[in-house]
Amino acid sequence: MKKHIVHIFFIGLLFGITNNLSAQHDYAIEASLNVETKIISISQEIDYKNTSKDTLNAIYLNDWPNAYSSPDTPLTQYMGEEFDRSLHLAKKRDKGYSKIIGLTDNAFRFLDWERPEKQPDIIRVQLKSPIYPGETYKLRLTYETKVPHDRFTRYGVDNNDQYKLQFWYISAATYQNKKWATYSNKNLDDLFLLPSNYTISFKVPKPYQLITDLDVDKREEKEKVTNYILQGKNRIHIPLFINKDFSFNVFDTEDTAIITDLKDRGVTPERKNELMKRVVGFMNDRLGEYPFKKVLISEVYYRKNPVYGLNQLPTFISPFPNDFLYEIKLVKAALGKYIDNTIAVDPRKEKWVTDALQYYLLMQYLNENYPDEKVLGRLSKIWGVRSYKLAQMKFNEAYPLLYMFMARKNLDQPLTTSKDSLIKFNYQIGNKYKSGLGLIYLDDYLNNDQVDTFIKEFFKNHQSKPTTGEEFENELTAIATKDIQWYFDEYVATRKKIDYKIKKIKKRGDSLDVVIKNKTGSKAPISLFSLKKDSVINKYWFKDITDKQVVTIPKEDATKLVLNYDKTVPEINKRDNWKTLGGLFSNNKKLSFKFFKDAEDPDKNQIFYVPEIAFNVYDGLSPGLRFYNKPFLTKPFVYDIVPTYSTKEKALIGRAKLQYNQYLQEGNLFKIDYRFNVRRFHYAPSLFFTSITPSVSFNFRTDDFRDNKRQAIFFRFVNILRDRDASELALEADPDYSVFNARFIESSPGAINFKSWFADFQVANQFAKVSFNYEYRRLFTNNRQVTLRLFAGKFLYNDSQASSGNFFSFALDRPTDYLFDFDYLGRSESTGLVSQQFIAAEGGFKSKLQPSFSNDWIATVNAGINIWSWIEVYGDVGLVKNKNVPTQFVYDSGIRLNLVPDYFELYFPVYSKLGWEIAQPSYAERIRFVITLSPRSFTGLFTRKWF
Repeated sequence: MKKHIVHIFFIGLLFGITNNLSAQHDYAIEASLNVETKIISISQEIDYKNTSKDTLNAIYLNDWPNAYSSPDTPLTQYMGEEFDRSLHLAKKRDKGYSKIIGLTDNAFRFLDWERPEKQPDIIRVQLKSPIYPGETYKLRLTYETKVPHDRFTRYGVDNNDQYKLQFWYISAATYQNKKWATYSNKNLDDLFLLPSNYTISFKVPKPYQLITDLDVDKREEKEKVTNYILQGKNRIHIPLFINKDFSFNVFDTEDTAIITDLKDRGVTPERKNELMKRVVGFMNDRLGEYPFKKVLISEVYYRKNPVYGLNQLPTFISPFPNDFLYEIKLVKAALGKYIDNTIAVDPRKEKWVTDALQYYLLMQYLNENYPDEKVLGRLSKIWGVRSYKLAQMKFNEAYPLLYMFMARKNLDQPLTTSKDSLIKFNYQIGNKYKSGLGLIYLDDYLNNDQVDTFIKEFFKNHQSKPTTGEEFENELTAIATKDIQWYFDEYVATRKKIDYKIKKIKKRGDSLDVVIKNKTGSKAPISLFSLKKDSVINKYWFKDITDKQVVTIPKEDATKLVLNYDKTVPEINKRDNWKTLGGLFSNNKKLSFKFFKDAEDPDKNQIFYVPEIAFNVYDGLSPGLRFYNKPFLTKPFVYDIVPTYSTKEKALIGRAKLQYNQYLQEGNLFKIDYRFNVRRFHYAPSLFFTSITPSVSFNFRTDDFRDNKRQAIFFRFVNILRDRDASELALEADPDYSVFNARFIESSPGAINFKSWFADFQVANQFAKVSFNYEYRRLFTNNRQVTLRLFAGKFLYNDSQASSGNFFSFALDRPTDYLFDFDYLGRSESTGLVSQQFIAAEGGFKSKLQPSFSNDWIATVNAGINIWSWIEVYGDVGLVKNKNVPTQFVYDSGIRLNLVPDYFELYFPVYSKLGWEIAQPSYAERIRFVITLSPRSFTGLFTRKWF
């Protein structure tokens, strides 16, 4: 009790210092770090000022340290949605938590408090008396926070016992527009705090040192600890680093001291000092003077939001000079810190405001200092590379390229989308880049530095004050000399794409009548350039083109007209933006052949090629060339032609695909996929099969793009043409057949919970069947994973047995794959290694039991649970019914080595209906394996968390 009285007395002295400072709230914090237990003991006072017009009877507090406490927190669940299982599986010693010891008011009355349901990192405090507008209410807290390991979010304590603290204390939630911003920690670094005054006493054990950009009023050296007295006025965030040595560098510019541990790749201190001054000078010129003496720019802060691209490659293969890489990191992080520390806008609901400012200024900085730097750096000068469109692109052109990557996939989201509702790619890259590109577009449209003037005024008026996206809109609209309401109503608030086309050009005297078509109905303006060869003669802006519009411009000496020639308009498609004023064939595009892939070149018809090799036991190794027209960005129409040569059969084989994707902007139906597939390979020695399959699929998603749940309705008509074996020549059965297939699929993949099911219908001349498949996986906190699969199938009629045997029957352990869907290494083999290949379909059994087929109905259950890491016990049970034969009960069990789920697995049967298989002869022939050789399938393991 005496200890708490001393704490309260000390905090009272601290408040005597801070009470006369003007800010939203006042914090006085006394903290002490125990490095043995990794616990911070905190006594704290909050003077909460009610700046609203409402009377408050409760206060909400942000307790983000408690977000690491259990597998049910929003943080753990959110990370799981992105296939990050680290916190879900973390050991108790690595997790974080907070423990409230006492919570009272100014009169030392204990206050009732609770954590809202499903928000353990938020605290609701019921007050003893209301807080009227303009009044202040004091809260006193005593609590402990356990610092988590840094491998979850990069914040916390690392393996070297270095502390990187962010959101380490309990803070007052923001009350704005009659709502509390009770945002849970989701590893998005978007805690919504208002500028406040801080006085902090922080004790750290020796030899640790505390690094901060707050003012250090006093540093008290004692026998075993060092006590830091820190002051901060109008501060929003309080990051602290506690290291055994001072691993940061301090650079004193004329205006601001920069404290940083950014990795420099060998850049000299002198050069870094030059770059610091250039960056600070740029920010002061564009934003005004930074209001604080110091700014802390950490490697952790940068790595949470890096500049994505080739600049992230290791030093030994990086195509950029080291000082350029360091400067890009520095300016990106410095702009972010400047804006985050001074502009108090809701970082979850209105992040587009600060993103627009940061990335606009970043692109402006690069334009001023590196106008000729290429996306590929030094690689753009290498023979064989420099002819690529990507090599000719400037560094800043990477931003629209990466934004369009999502827009073309129909996965882009409005800038006004709450940050925790964004797909990972969008909150890390897509929406940030679109925000910056929007201001670049606006600046070009207004054409007289109005955006630069606005930004400086906006910072001057709102520095260290609460602001909103609405104020940003009102002030920018007021300063603009043109109508820019389209920018906010459409570009910012919707997913509406921009896409214009020159329909035709008619010469009329010394003028040109140009028909411009608006392909999306966007209200955004479009630029039109007249060119003489490659020299710009004039530039025009046109707006309010709802469908088609004829515009008249002087002919002058123009030989070509181009929409959006300078590419400042973020158009989704630039392939139809130009027309020449020559003859009939003057608008034909040249043909371009390039290895692998390239950026899209609107002026050329691009064809890409890459060597490819396939394998099955009948064709052997089959080398070939793959020809396709898909660049880095998705196109509506793509073709993929892969001729290969069978080295074993000395024959030409391969596959071809024509595909058209129709993307729908509104509603849950977001894509219709039309395909025409042809495949020709050997299905047995010297026997060809040809598969010709037209198909259409309707793809659905929920309104929540982050939700991994997807649905699809799939229709196809499979036509199979087969060579007949000599032994089958006497059979009357036609080896060729056609099957109509309809399927409904629903899947919800996830690292912690996985669910997927489909219902299938097939009809052919000789049979009709229905089937149902359900799969479920659940990962528990003790790293136990349970898998469950159910399959049931029933023939509606089946007249195929007399002519085809079990070819169209349901299989217990190895489907015949009469639709030729699966990548069998040897689909017709019944003995040998390749016959042991396992594909989890139909019955899903691993042991080869009798009856192995069903010509009537089948129902099976496949289950498994891991006993250690990737070692799993599996078991299968089922009922198999054949015509005129009693129903058979079958079962098997064994060990599964789940090395890479769904890609490389081994199954070792132990006990089944056959008895103890492990003790029976030729056991090696009973082992089953799963293998995926397709590189495109394997890369899905690494890209799934981004989309």
